[in-house]
Amino acid sequence: MSEDARFGLDKSVRLLGPLPLDSGGELAPVELAYETYGALNADASNAVLICHALTMDQYVASTHPLTGKGGWWTDMVGPGKPVDTDRHFVICANVIGSCMGSSGPATINPATEKPWGMDFPVLTIADMVRAQALLLDHLGIACLHAVIGGSMGGMQAISWTALYPERVKSAVIIASAARHSAQNIAFHEVGRQAIMADPRWRGGAYYADDDPPSSGLAVARMAAHITYLSEAGLTEKFGRRLQDREAKTFGFDADFQVESYLRHQGISFVDRFDANSYLYITRAMDYFDLAEAHGGTLAHAFKGSKTRFCLISFDTDWLYPTSESRTIVHALNAAGAAASFVELSSAFGHDSFLLENPEMNRIVDGFLKAGESL
Repeated sequence: MSEDARFGLDKSVRLLGPLPLDSGGELAPVELAYETYGALNADASNAVLICHALTMDQYVASTHPLTGKGGWWTDMVGPGKPVDTDRHFVICANVIGSCMGSSGPATINPATEKPWGMDFPVLTIADMVRAQALLLDHLGIACLHAVIGGSMGGMQAISWTALYPERVKSAVIIASAARHSAQNIAFHEVGRQAIMADPRWRGGAYYADDDPPSSGLAVARMAAHITYLSEAGLTEKFGRRLQDREAKTFGFDADFQVESYLRHQGISFVDRFDANSYLYITRAMDYFDLAEAHGGTLAHAFKGSKTRFCLISFDTDWLYPTSESRTIVHALNAAGAAASFVELSSAFGHDSFLLENPEMNRIVDGFLKAGESL
C-alpha cells in the first residue's frame, strides 16, 4: 500500500443511527468526517483513536484544508512517532456538533433541507463518544489498542473507558478533567454571550446570508485563548512590550504586543470555525461530569475496569490543573484500575500538550509500547 494511501485520508460516512442523545432526543442520520493514518492489521487489534480538543478537528497529522497548515499533533502522530502509524491504525473523527464535516448546526437538517442552526440538538461528551463508537462499528473495530486525547479530547477518552470498558485496552488522558469546573463554565459563558450579542448572530440563522457573527466569535476566541496560556508564558513572550511603536498612543489601538497577539488569534479563528458550533461544543463541555452518571462517585465509573490508564498534567496549566488529574487517579486507585500519572513542567500552560514536548512524547511512546507486549 502506498504512503499516500496509508496516511491522512479524508473520509466521511453517513450512518443511519438513530443515535440516542442524553437530552432525551436522537440524531439521525449521523454524519461523521474522519481521517485515518496507517493500516489496520488482520485482526483489527492495532487501532488507536485520537480524540480532538474543542477547536481542533480530524486533521491531527495532515494538512488542514482551510488553513493550509500542518496537523495539530504532528509531533505525536506519524511514522516513527509515539503514536506510530507504521504500527498503529490511527483514527481521528471530527466530533458531532463541530464544523468540519460531522453532523452539527451548519450541516443540513433532513427535515427542512436547510442548515440545522439552533434546531440542532444539544449534545454531551458522551453523545460524541457514542457517535465515535458507531464509526468504529462501521470500520469493523471491536476493540481499541488505545484511546488518546488532551483537554476536551481527554474528556472523550475517559468517557470511552466508562461507556465501553470492554472496547478499550489503554487510555491516555492529557491535561484534562473528569468534570468541568465552575471557573471553566464561567469562561465559556463569556464566550457564548459575546457570540450571541453580535447582531449578525441572528439567533443562529446566519448561514443563508453568508454573514456570520465574526466579531463575537473572535472575542470568544480571545477570551478562551487567555486560559490556554500561563502568566509566566505570557510574560516571557510579550511582557509589557509595545507593538510596533516606541510610545503609548493614549488610545484604544493595540498598543501592547499581547493585545495584537490576541486580536490575531481571534481574527484567524473565524476563518476556520463556526460560531454555532462553538456554542454547542462549549455547552457539551460544561455539562461534562463523569461521576454524575455513577451516583456522584467517580470511582464507580471505573469499577471492574481492565483498561490501563496514563494521565499527564502540566504544572502551569490553570485551566485543567494537576489537581484535576489527581482526582481521576485517586478514583482509579479506589476502583483498582491500573493507572500511571506524571506532572510535567512547562512554561506554556494548557497549550503544553499541543506543543513540542519530548518528555510527554517519551511517556506516551513507552506506555503504548508496553501495552503491545501484554
